[in-house]
Amino acid sequence: MNKYWWKFLASGLLLYTVWFGFSGEVPRQPILNETIRNVYFHVPMWFGMMALMISSLVYSIKYLQKGKIEDDIYAVEFANVAIVFGLLGFLTGSLWGNFTWGSPLPKDPKIIAVEVGLLIYAAYFVLRGSFEDEQKKARLSAVYNIFAFASFMPLVWILPRLTDSLHPGNGGNPAFGKYDMDNSMRMVFYPAVMAWILIGVWISTLKIRIRLMRNKVNEV
Repeated sequence: MNKYWWKFLASGLLLYTVWFGFSGEVPRQPILNETIRNVYFHVPMWFGMMALMISSLVYSIKYLQKGKIEDDIYAVEFANVAIVFGLLGFLTGSLWGNFTWGSPLPKDPKIIAVEVGLLIYAAYFVLRGSFEDEQKKARLSAVYNIFAFASFMPLVWILPRLTDSLHPGNGGNPAFGKYDMDNSMRMVFYPAVMAWILIGVWISTLKIRIRLMRNKVNEV
């Protein structure tokens, strides 16, 4: 039971997020109205994506240091789930933008940066599929993963802040929580961030266990 406490926590926090995300009270802000509920899903998914990308980066560095194929498996599976979270965040952001900005994909610096960043990470998987030798594949993809992370973070979190942007907290706009979120929303938002991070780690560990079992079967 001691090993599984965080999974029960993840499930409880996610149920809490979904329940209060759809039924809890939210401030009635101009333009946003009920769409402000998306802050419990869109933003925490990005936090989950970042946490998984950092985990993938750490294991890529560990692989380059020790050459253990298990570290490469951890790196690629964390990256896999990170991209899924990134795509879900992009989708929920597009739905939100369609209601608040009048277009699912406006010409916004942050949206363009996210598209480029996701393509950079997509190239990571293309690179892995280009090699048959496992050690060579792992070594080159670990190096590229470090490059992808170092490119993605400035693209998404720094450059949009230097120019005009529709996104809160970018281009001179006040951060979302400064004016729009009240204390009741924060009681759901912060657990939502933790929930999506833990769910991402949970899915990643399941995929890692499957990959490790397949490797053992192939060795036999």
